[in-house]
Amino acid sequence: MLQDQQRKLNAPSEGERLSALTELIRAERSGDLSAPKSAGFVNNHIHTIYSFSPYSPSAAIWKARAAGLETAGIMDHDSVGGLNEFIAASKITGLPVTCGFEIRVSLAGSPFMNRRVNNPDQNGVAYLAAHGIPRNKIAECESFLAPFRSARNIRNRKMTENLNKLLAPANVVLDFDRDVLPLSQASNGGSVTERHLLYAVSLKLTQALGKGPAITAFLKDKLGISAGAKLESLLADPDNEHYEYDLLGVLKGHLVEKFYIDATDECPPLADFIAFTKKIGAISAYAYLGDVGDSVTGDKKTQKFEDDYLDELFEYINDAGFDAVTYMPSRNTMSQLERVMSLCEKHNLFQISGEDINSPRQSFICPALAKPEFAHLMTATWALIGHELEATRDPAAGMFSPETKARYPKISDRVEAFAELGRALSKDAVK
Repeated sequence: MLQDQQRKLNAPSEGERLSALTELIRAERSGDLSAPKSAGFVNNHIHTIYSFSPYSPSAAIWKARAAGLETAGIMDHDSVGGLNEFIAASKITGLPVTCGFEIRVSLAGSPFMNRRVNNPDQNGVAYLAAHGIPRNKIAECESFLAPFRSARNIRNRKMTENLNKLLAPANVVLDFDRDVLPLSQASNGGSVTERHLLYAVSLKLTQALGKGPAITAFLKDKLGISAGAKLESLLADPDNEHYEYDLLGVLKGHLVEKFYIDATDECPPLADFIAFTKKIGAISAYAYLGDVGDSVTGDKKTQKFEDDYLDELFEYINDAGFDAVTYMPSRNTMSQLERVMSLCEKHNLFQISGEDINSPRQSFICPALAKPEFAHLMTATWALIGHELEATRDPAAGMFSPETKARYPKISDRVEAFAELGRALSKDAVK
């Protein structure tokens, strides 16, 4: 019975998912199911099925609690479709949450328009995050994002055509409407990403070739992809329960450049994104990626990003009106992180962390946050929650309103004040 409820956390409808979550929490309270204990960690960058993820918003909350998170944050690409469910799941479980969305913007006309910033696939386009969205502004976010999702799907269709040329040797044909869209929540305000296209490819290839050596042979002989010893071992195992996700990971790392088409109309100008976040009282954040040498996480190719011109970039984002910088402590070296933290302090920028969750193999926990040098990132999450709840009540009470900035000019003082608010207000928010 309880296993059925856990499966229903990814049921087709939001109502079914929230009902299943309610039943699981009742089982915990009755003693039929052990309740997880908080390990004191946070994560502000959890993707759901509204972009690409194995988890619905309800399932993401359940998994976050099971992992020991004391707060959780939703962050979907070009979508706020999962926010209301995420908030409802927070109330059911008592887990405090924060809400945001991720988007790519154009840096045309900036000093970085021809540089590789934090986007592995394209120069002059940057991934940014809107954090701490006031809960009465979700509808405005949807109106802002919907045209960009539509524009993205025009490009997705063209990339599907490119993929079909690559897949011809396997006699595989991908149909965007039949094979890709059903893997998404596009009809419910979700986005369709390159990961959706490649997951559809993974499903098609395993159907056509089976799971095992035929896949790795096709990757090598027809696509020129060497997965590496670890992933080849996983793909050689037909009983691997995450087979399609592991295959997706290989394709994401090696195939995108062969079918990718530059994003244009789906990327608003940076100034428009900054103006929108200020209008609704959200927190604008640049997402630091950093050069990849010997990948700390082992899942990235060697590639140059912002590090050669990071000082110049921070000057620019500060002048452009950004509120924050978000980064993932497990993704970078300590020297990279120390440099980013120092530049944030220099420019009085809010520091936010979150581990990008979009695969069943990923842990919701970032162990690095247990280190003393990252204690401020734990506090920052409570400040995010405090901001979100206060800005919902009164825009002038938000963390980056002119009134608040005048009261607390130093970001460190503001973070402490809003973290205290977040801890206090969240008790009522989850009731």
